[in-house]
Amino acid sequence: MKITGVDCHVLLDPDFDIGATSSAQDDLVVEIHTDEGISGIGETDVNPWIGRECILAPGTHTMGQGLTEMLIGADPLYVEDLWERLYTGSAMNGRRGAVINAIGAIDIALHDLRGKALGKPCHELLGDTVRTAVAPYASLQPEVSGFDAYRDSLVEWAADARRRGFRAAKAEVTLSGPYAHVGLREPYTRATEVIAAVRAAVGDDFVLMVDCQYAFPDADECLAVIRAWQDFDLFFLETPLPSDDLAGYARLAREQPIPIAAGEWLTTRFEFAQLIREGRIRVAQPDIGRVGGLTEAVRVSKMAQAADVVVVPHLWKTGISIAAAVHLAAVTGNCPYIEYLPVELSESPLRRELLTIEPIMESGEIAVPTSPGLGIELNRDALARFAEAARRIRP
Repeated sequence: MKITGVDCHVLLDPDFDIGATSSAQDDLVVEIHTDEGISGIGETDVNPWIGRECILAPGTHTMGQGLTEMLIGADPLYVEDLWERLYTGSAMNGRRGAVINAIGAIDIALHDLRGKALGKPCHELLGDTVRTAVAPYASLQPEVSGFDAYRDSLVEWAADARRRGFRAAKAEVTLSGPYAHVGLREPYTRATEVIAAVRAAVGDDFVLMVDCQYAFPDADECLAVIRAWQDFDLFFLETPLPSDDLAGYARLAREQPIPIAAGEWLTTRFEFAQLIREGRIRVAQPDIGRVGGLTEAVRVSKMAQAADVVVVPHLWKTGISIAAAVHLAAVTGNCPYIEYLPVELSESPLRRELLTIEPIMESGEIAVPTSPGLGIELNRDALARFAEAARRIRP
């Protein structure tokens, strides 16, 4: 079998809001085709126009090769070997950042393709299966203006998530900083009010996580606020500081008891090694597309397990990423949850409409797919509609 082509679909929500802090409004979906008529599907969380150029751009020398050029004619069954070929051959262009994000979409598609070709679900080709069902947590991020409306919406969504059968949820309590939602600018201390209200709504027997999305400028200001959160029994606190403040993360780990989670922006196992070693995080959050695909996410997960660090994959795109995370969790013993943006609670039409078949939650769990590959199907009509919306911005 040989790879014969790579299609890059740049997708956009026709009603996207440039003022919203949500990458669920766009997507880069990659399809890899073969001479035997078998194709694989992947996606990644990066500006889709940038990601497309990373994949399609031609190379000019041996250490700056084009990703597509390295794929054409290759045997797609050797997925891990192809990852190394792409990483090394594009080293002067990438090594980190958008090129690795692009490799992530390719790698997910290759895993899907290999599973279909061999008639096996992806997880059976990733390692030993440790679970047949995965626990999702509901990722809750209302898009409303004003503090009171945001607090009340978050409380309502959390209570609704529990009614729908979720056993865990993450409250996006981002009232300041670069991710502040729809113009919110509130004192850090007001986050305490929001978390208290959410905890009261879901009860003490519900797993609660909090993401404040890089809101604090440094460890001093963060510690002054989050020490009041110890009584909320948080499973983790996600990305309280800028990604590069590893010394600050280490201070948080030393000086307060809430487990700190981070890693959604990181690319490759090499960046995670530094975050785990120097930042002393207790929860690693590889985004499967961004980190470099399933191949690299498995490596990160094994590294984390060796360091006694929990893995909870980040994802904020569509059912493609959800499926990839389910297969990762199936072979990862230290992965108690995956992030899950429920269709019913999502503002994104891409999340709601892009797939006709995807993993779904029933009774608080997602069954690990048993069909070949990722176990997903694209909605071609929706794909065409979102692609046309993107073309209106830039062909």
